[in-house]
Amino acid sequence: MNENFKLDIPKRPRRLRKSASILSLSQENFLNPADFILPVFVIDGRNRTQNVPSMPGVQRLSIDKLLRKCDSLLKKGIAAIAPFPSVDMRLKTPDAAEALNEKSLTNRTIREVKKRFPEMAVIADIALDPYTTHGHDGLLDESGREILNDETVEVLCGMALGAASAGADFVAPSAAMDGRTSAIREALDECGFTKTAIMGYSAKYASCFYSPFRDAVGSSKSAGTPTLDKRSYQINCANSREGLKEALLDEDEGADVLMVKPAGFYLDIIASLRPLTNLPIAAYQVSGEYSMICAAAKLGWLDFEKAKYESLISIKRAGADMILSYFADSLEPNDYFRSQ
Repeated sequence: MNENFKLDIPKRPRRLRKSASILSLSQENFLNPADFILPVFVIDGRNRTQNVPSMPGVQRLSIDKLLRKCDSLLKKGIAAIAPFPSVDMRLKTPDAAEALNEKSLTNRTIREVKKRFPEMAVIADIALDPYTTHGHDGLLDESGREILNDETVEVLCGMALGAASAGADFVAPSAAMDGRTSAIREALDECGFTKTAIMGYSAKYASCFYSPFRDAVGSSKSAGTPTLDKRSYQINCANSREGLKEALLDEDEGADVLMVKPAGFYLDIIASLRPLTNLPIAAYQVSGEYSMICAAAKLGWLDFEKAKYESLISIKRAGADMILSYFADSLEPNDYFRSQ
């Protein structure tokens, strides 16, 4: 080796990587507690917890237990939750009638959280799959072979009004029906809920990574039929332009926040959407993404803390303003400011 050999290059990017302090100074993206929304699963009763087997560390909580969780989250600086109900099978019907019950588990949860912690933002899921015997996000026709779009939207509007009346800050129509956002916006405004915002599930892809979530809410055994699955209303995972079209349509229809779901396998959609809108972008790191990292770490194949952080910072780097993630509850102060 020639000891006198030197490259004549004025630009050396490694100058900004030579120490931890310089790495930190030059870091472009950071996580912040205020970036996060914790999805939570709610069950009826008091003083109850149930482990979700396919989601290590995640539990279904009764409302009183959830209130304790909210207190803990606020102390960490996390001020937003998205509750999802695990509905008793006896309350599930083909027409999802329980979704319109003003005293449903979801609406009771919203009321109690907002009463105890008015500063906690609550994002109410607006979809029928927790309430239907068939596990679909909408109503089926008489043949059981087709989702009825407009009839489903009518029910979604009623459900959104119930959540707004209970005190939800956002209604989030995850049932991917055409025209749902504009119809819900009109219904909310007509009934005086002009301050209730809409977080659109704007680019919601048909994904295998939702499976642990369906276990958590109890719809996994009923989701889909022999002749119909959710690909008739969720976006084809092979399509990018379609996802952007759906998101921009949501903006036109009155959404206040646009969401991309899932997050980690759809970073290209987040990054492509970012320059097309001035609205905040939410990204949902879904159950399968969470469980996959947990499983690989348990087997010793990944460093859990590093994989968790890298998965989240990549979502911020792609352009998301807020992240729904089951990791939110386990983040520690150094996770927000690390450079690894």
